[in-house]
Amino acid sequence: MIALDPSKIFDHAVEVLKENDQGGYTIPTKGLYPFQWNWDSCLTALGQSHFDEQRAWTEIETLFDHQWPDGMVPHIVFHVYSDGYFPGPNVWGTGRPVATSGITQPPVAGFAVRRLYERARDRQMAEKRAKALLPKIDAWHRWFYSHRDPRGEGLVAILHPWESGRDNSVDWDQAFERVPTDGVEPYTRRDTQHADPAHRPTKEQYDRYIWLVQHFRGLNWDNAKLHDASPFQVVDPGFNAILIRSCADLADLAESLGEARLAAENRARAEAGLAAMNALWSGTHGQYLCKDRVTGALIDSASIGGILPVFAAVPEDHARSIALTVERQAAAAKFIVPSHDPADPRFEAKRYWRGPAWLVTNYMIADGLRRVGETAVADRIVQSSLELISQSGFAEYYDPLTGEPCGGHRFTWTAAMVLEFLRLMKS
Repeated sequence: MIALDPSKIFDHAVEVLKENDQGGYTIPTKGLYPFQWNWDSCLTALGQSHFDEQRAWTEIETLFDHQWPDGMVPHIVFHVYSDGYFPGPNVWGTGRPVATSGITQPPVAGFAVRRLYERARDRQMAEKRAKALLPKIDAWHRWFYSHRDPRGEGLVAILHPWESGRDNSVDWDQAFERVPTDGVEPYTRRDTQHADPAHRPTKEQYDRYIWLVQHFRGLNWDNAKLHDASPFQVVDPGFNAILIRSCADLADLAESLGEARLAAENRARAEAGLAAMNALWSGTHGQYLCKDRVTGALIDSASIGGILPVFAAVPEDHARSIALTVERQAAAAKFIVPSHDPADPRFEAKRYWRGPAWLVTNYMIADGLRRVGETAVADRIVQSSLELISQSGFAEYYDPLTGEPCGGHRFTWTAAMVLEFLRLMKS
């Protein structure tokens, strides 16, 4: 076990968060990601709340200032010009007053805002700001079920791998083969100039990413059309679990703030989603699986996306099975939780979401396991996460076999999650 100095880790984490702070929003890291990312910001706010409560609320408010009229919250807000990232505003072509991307990301805002409110030291300030955010988050939730669950199945689909937050997961490989590459405009990647290309998605994957962007742009980013027009429609259990948890948390928060209608609507969404999730359960894998909505078949890929549902109020027997799955993977990986099952031949320890460990998913999994009483496994995840920091610093992600830092460095949401983990150790 690696020796930990919580006070030094805390100070270093705060230093990283302040270093990447741009005033009203925080970039994930310098160079590689020079703009505001959606779920990064919501989770970053949790870290900021440990040392600057007002700034934490501003982080989420800035994101929602750029919500689309139909309710969608885009996955990138291009506040300033930078040629260090591809695809930039001109490729997206969304025509927004402040340039944004045209897709979304895991909707963790409901969870984050409830947590900010519950731990607020300035209760009056928190109540005012939470009430202002409630209808905006509710509109985003409504957008998901209107535009990404058009037949009322209770679960939403992602239409681009980037929406999942797990860009190049093994989960997408089969469905992604339907996405053509013909007609992709010439481009120059920027990510491989800042990070080892061996750790990043392949060129073939990138060609398909850009084809989808061009395809949606050709439809003028009309969200009423995109779902049925996309050759890539995947129901990701991890994404849906985050949405379900956020609906449930928003419902609880709304109820406490006297917003009964909003509370009831979000609770109904969460309950319908949880019931529908049962169809994604795999007893063989001891976790949930993605579903290809185009073919109607489950995708045989045991990724972290099928472990993340413990973040929501899934059945206790499923939660216990997920805890056993994490323990099994811990026997093969020095650091947990790997983003793909190390027993799968498709596992790649250093390539983005095809194997590496991420503190952000560790945080959500540990939170969910603790809620159902699986505290030993949750504590093991927290300990493993902090050992990664002590060994390898605040990287974007880590090789779960060796702990080697990968991707970007001095990474914002890694630092934010560390502050959350240190809080847990004190409780």
